[in-house]
Amino acid sequence: MSGKRTNTRLDHELRQAFFEEGQRLDAAGDPEANCWLCHQPIDYTAGQGTTPDSHNLDHYFTVSEHPELQSDPDNFRHSHTLCNQQRGAGAPALDLGEQMPPWWL
Repeated sequence: MSGKRTNTRLDHELRQAFFEEGQRLDAAGDPEANCWLCHQPIDYTAGQGTTPDSHNLDHYFTVSEHPELQSDPDNFRHSHTLCNQQRGAGAPALDLGEQMPPWWL
């Protein structure tokens, strides 16, 4: 199976609808609008993909490994442009929180 991306009218409409959903969630103060990789707020006022903090649609399961999920909204995640670029086609870095201080052990 090829990991080649498509860019159809449907793909564009799905990406735009997902971005608009993120804007609505952000306006409501819902943390689901935040970057799923770093959990920080996304700048929804900047054009998509134009700044490191702007919105970029990320795929939970990468398109290179799961091209059949490219247009599946259940596979979409809100992310910063920079976070998505740093992740690339690799697995997301897990944030397990802060390490316990030595005195706790």
